[in-house]
Amino acid sequence: MTAPSRTLGIAFSDGDRTSHVAGAVLRADGTLDGLGFETCTVGGTDATDAVIALFDRLGRADVRHVAVAGIAPAWFNLLDLRRVHEAVDRPAYAVSYESSPGLEPALREAFDGDALADRLDIYRDVPPRVRVDRASADSDEDGSETSESRVPASRAPLFVRAAGIDTGEAAEAVRGLVREGFRRPEPLRVAALAASAHREASGGE
Repeated sequence: MTAPSRTLGIAFSDGDRTSHVAGAVLRADGTLDGLGFETCTVGGTDATDAVIALFDRLGRADVRHVAVAGIAPAWFNLLDLRRVHEAVDRPAYAVSYESSPGLEPALREAFDGDALADRLDIYRDVPPRVRVDRASADSDEDGSETSESRVPASRAPLFVRAAGIDTGEAAEAVRGLVREGFRRPEPLRVAALAASAHREASGGE
């Protein structure tokens, strides 16, 4: 599967109390084709609503996929990926960049009571992560063996959770969205730049 004709990438940039959410619509050739903004609360529970509101405000019927930067933005303001998919009626997937034993220990350290229970309910329902390799970890281009630590960052694996689309198809779409020399899918890279600029323009709060 090649990259979708248009993908909405969504990323977050945190201030002290507010996380600035940016959505970047990119065509398959990497051309920026739209921007939208929202906010959510750092440490809150409104990130999913913010993503859905951003999609609705853009009003882009031509967006084919929605990609988000991780599932725990804005200090564990967890994204309900399945609810995003159902609300926007598009395949939705979350991309992360490091292997992880899971968020549950960190959630238990940071929260308790109802705040913990609510986040665990969302986290335990998220789709499983799959590894997306961009290059072999045990061979160079000339076929010689190498260690994973020597793999360039732009060729390091990504990790994807997907809702409303087969994980294999989501992995192929993500590969198609990464431009040569970069690690992040282009819609998420541009969205992250936009979110940071929006936060700074808003006073960094």
